[in-house]
Amino acid sequence: MEITQAQYEQIESCLPRQRGNVSVSNLQVLNAILYVAEHGCKWRGLPSRFGNWHTIYTRMNRWSKLGVLDRVFEKLQRAQIVRIKIEAVSLDSTIVKVHPDGTGALKKTGHKPSESPEADGPPRFIWLPRMLERP
Repeated sequence: MEITQAQYEQIESCLPRQRGNVSVSNLQVLNAILYVAEHGCKWRGLPSRFGNWHTIYTRMNRWSKLGVLDRVFEKLQRAQIVRIKIEAVSLDSTIVKVHPDGTGALKKTGHKPSESPEADGPPRFIWLPRMLERP
């Protein structure tokens, strides 16, 4: 799933202008985003034909925060160039840290003696008084 130059010209107005010395074009970034969405690979797994993965990720992150990606995908769908709608976010459970209380471990509770000391059994510890000073 890649966009051609002719298809890109239809949606070019949604994307910010490139200024200065840019090593990766907006078309390359858009095709790289579509590649990641289609194949589900990590950003580091992008083929080298798209350019530096970190550059692409940084620009995608910036576009996402500014709402550019929403406009681009909406226009791509209206023009029926690409039929894709990304609605779900998936988190790998190996990276989500859980508080120790949420792991299902038994909670530490204080010992509550019953009404009769015989039912509790022998005490589990004995207090031994210590003398701090000799008389």
